[in-house]
Amino acid sequence: MSTVVPAGTVHCGLETLYREHSTWLHGWLRQRLNSSADAADLAQDTFIRVLLARTASTLNQPRHYLATIARGLVIDLYRRRSLETAYLEALALQPENYAPSAETHATILDTLMTIDRMLDGLGPRTRAIFLAVQLDGLSYEKAAERLSVSVSTVRKHLARGLMHCLLVEGA
Repeated sequence: MSTVVPAGTVHCGLETLYREHSTWLHGWLRQRLNSSADAADLAQDTFIRVLLARTASTLNQPRHYLATIARGLVIDLYRRRSLETAYLEALALQPENYAPSAETHATILDTLMTIDRMLDGLGPRTRAIFLAVQLDGLSYEKAAERLSVSVSTVRKHLARGLMHCLLVEGA
């Protein structure tokens, strides 16, 4: 059972949490990122998540909680940079006259991140089957042959993958 915490209480709790732990969190992130600017950005993002979750006044182990949120943000940062690098490498292979606008570039990266988050929650077999059918365009039979599984396994895992993506998209 959850209780509703008045907004003013959360604000005071967040202010205290920020004052007591922001320097520590920034240092913790700087050690992991080797970048003061990235550490500052992720520290702010961490406190924004705490604010949105409205949990600041109810934390028993604030540093553990902050580190957990920040760790996820660090993973997201590295994942985003990896996807961006792969995208830029693929873009470099395109003809010179193909140069997407900054807006298109940002949209493509956001879409890649969304797809990555969707696929991240799938198990290896489900992900392989999902990609073979959805990305490579293989029939169920060809995907089953390529992955050495039965057609019914392809159907089952594809359904699981599609359901997962719908749930992630709806969240």
